[in-house]
Amino acid sequence: MLLLACCLPAPALAGTAVPAPAPSPAQADIPLYLDVELNHQPTGLLLPFVLRDGRLHANAETLARLDFALPGVPPGQLLALDEIPGVQVDYDASLQRVAINAPLSRLALEPTVIGADRREPLPASNAPGLLLNYDLYANHSGHSSNATAYGELRAFGGNAGVFSTTAVTRAFRSDADNRWRGDSVRLDSSWQWSFPGSMLSLAVGDTTTGNLGWTRAIRLGGIRIGRDFGLQPYRVTTPLPAFLGEVAVPSELELYVNGIRQYSGEVPVGPFQLISQPGINGAGNAQLVITDAFGAVRTLSFPFYASQNLLAKGLSDWSVTAGVIREDYGLRSFSYGSPPVASGSLRYGVGDAFTIEAHGEGGDGLANGGIGAVWSLGRAGIVSGSWAGSDWHDQSGNQTALAYSWNNTRFNVSLGTQRTHDDYRDLASGYGQSPARASDRALVGWNSALLGSFGASYLRLRYPDSDASRYASAYWNRNFGRNLALNFSVNQNLDDSGDRSFYLGVSVNLGERRALNTSLQRNAERDTANVDLSQSVPTAGGLSWRLRASHAEGGEATALAEAGWLGEHGRVNGGIAGSAGNWYGYAGANGGLVLMSGDVFASRSVNDAFAVVSTGDIAGVPVKLENRLIGSTNDNGLLLVTPLSAWQRNRLAIDPMDLPANTRLGQVEMFAVPSDRAGTEVRFDIQPVRAAVVVLHDAAGEPLAAGGGAVLEGNPASATFVGYDGEVYLDALGDHNVLRVSTATGTCHARFDYPVSDVPIPRIGPLTCIPEEAP
Repeated sequence: MLLLACCLPAPALAGTAVPAPAPSPAQADIPLYLDVELNHQPTGLLLPFVLRDGRLHANAETLARLDFALPGVPPGQLLALDEIPGVQVDYDASLQRVAINAPLSRLALEPTVIGADRREPLPASNAPGLLLNYDLYANHSGHSSNATAYGELRAFGGNAGVFSTTAVTRAFRSDADNRWRGDSVRLDSSWQWSFPGSMLSLAVGDTTTGNLGWTRAIRLGGIRIGRDFGLQPYRVTTPLPAFLGEVAVPSELELYVNGIRQYSGEVPVGPFQLISQPGINGAGNAQLVITDAFGAVRTLSFPFYASQNLLAKGLSDWSVTAGVIREDYGLRSFSYGSPPVASGSLRYGVGDAFTIEAHGEGGDGLANGGIGAVWSLGRAGIVSGSWAGSDWHDQSGNQTALAYSWNNTRFNVSLGTQRTHDDYRDLASGYGQSPARASDRALVGWNSALLGSFGASYLRLRYPDSDASRYASAYWNRNFGRNLALNFSVNQNLDDSGDRSFYLGVSVNLGERRALNTSLQRNAERDTANVDLSQSVPTAGGLSWRLRASHAEGGEATALAEAGWLGEHGRVNGGIAGSAGNWYGYAGANGGLVLMSGDVFASRSVNDAFAVVSTGDIAGVPVKLENRLIGSTNDNGLLLVTPLSAWQRNRLAIDPMDLPANTRLGQVEMFAVPSDRAGTEVRFDIQPVRAAVVVLHDAAGEPLAAGGGAVLEGNPASATFVGYDGEVYLDALGDHNVLRVSTATGTCHARFDYPVSDVPIPRIGPLTCIPEEAP
């Protein structure tokens, strides 16, 4: 049937330019299977059609597979395609292909979602190991001396989670008795497990309670479980502006947000939804440029408002913490309250424009609970509000809060007020400062490319049993090109006209990481002038230094000179500072030590995830991180790579051209996906090989002809070919070898031993390839 259809002349259907001859009334139906193109876009489908009376027909099932919306058409009924309103058909019998053009109103196409990151959580790994971060500091003057050591110890491995503990040790001496005294204080110890599939983390030990914008966090010794969005870093948690449209033919899309291109790509036929990129905040304008397959260009404009304070619809963020309150933090190692307490917080995205919040805490006779919400007013900004109530030993109170914010690329406004009434208390009240009775703030700002940035703020605070404090401030700063910046600020206590401060600063970029900063400031009717000349440390490491001098009203002058060095294994710095008659010197060092993969590595401080790269026993192999050279393996073929991004793909690569000639590399690129604050192993399969170039001659002493097959006896995987001048490259040689070669005249063999040589790829021969008799 199909061959017969191929031989028929192509009839002209709706949309063709050349009419076909009228078919015979007696012509029978011809079934066809055709490659289909819909609205200038190949579908990749081979579907059944019927050629009847020179017109192409299709049943309801075929049309449904092409997303036609034809309600009421019985299954199996044939429809002439050119009778569907608005449909054009071009049937090419020679190619057995049909091109159908249909209006979008006749199609039930699902919207194509573009720009949404749908990557699944990545399987992370970590290897057993230990990490010690240290920070050392000491100073000495004519009257006293002191030394401080801070350390963080981490242990990790497999599914055991990460155990972490921090401590500080101090020693000091004064001229009063010239005796050294000291103490050591444990700061935090906790064991944490992460579950990236459900975005949950569990911590046991010292932790903090979750908090919202209208609650206060406290330190606890206990257990905390809650949502951790950092476990799925590719997931967008806030509502993003979405732009809707449709195209009748395949088209190119470009999205510009505030004049900056955010997306460029293709979109298929039908409706589409383009999700903007994360990081957009505030009011803005977007332009969508659509270029169809015929080169026609359309531009659509969309105003929008985005906020990072909202959760995407259906997404929740929560935490629950229970334990005993930590007391005397930084002073005593094991000081905890006795009554058990608990705290819980929740945020839930009811819709993209509305997020609800709830919080509850209690213990030690206190019950506290509240509810809040964040609303998007569209392009008018964001409003948030909350109410909380408490009851403590028959004394009750409540707290209310209301805030508004709006910003775009040039203006920003932020207003907020919070009040407590009667005897409102939270858990933090029993172990520190009570919440403010009144807290009001207002901030406005304006940014101009010509005039710079301006801002003004107002703050009012009133705590129990004290008068209110009111402050107003203003600032201005402007960059003049790339090398000069000015900034000015003033702060005024509205309840004390004499409490006023000014600051005027000038920053000059001198190039080569050098900068000159000068300032004049007045505080409490005291004027001070400062000059600061510095060279920052480069990211790759190197020297930094700083010179500073200041002169205050009344003749007091101070000076400082310091230098530092950032290397692969840590950072050191030292300096001298003071004024006439009162000078002191100081020095410091910080870095990290990692025990993993059977080796110890000295490094800079490791604050996040890392990896140990192994290249077998091959030393000196350069390793790249995201196409940037990060270091070379040590004598044991290992390299510590830090920092890496936890729960994300970190691309590590080795260039085969950097390897010795007598090695074989499997994968040239691998991805490291470590869990947070832990290390993973990345092993590149690099194998040393016994390689040589064997030169073969025939019985007449002439080089064997190129093209013959060669294989080592007992090793079929070594099969290769003879090259020019009888040369054969082999990289799987043993101490004693037999090489068999198939030539045009028969088979021959050569026996040889691998030579003892410092040459990576020795040249063996010429060897005579001894002919073998045919069996």
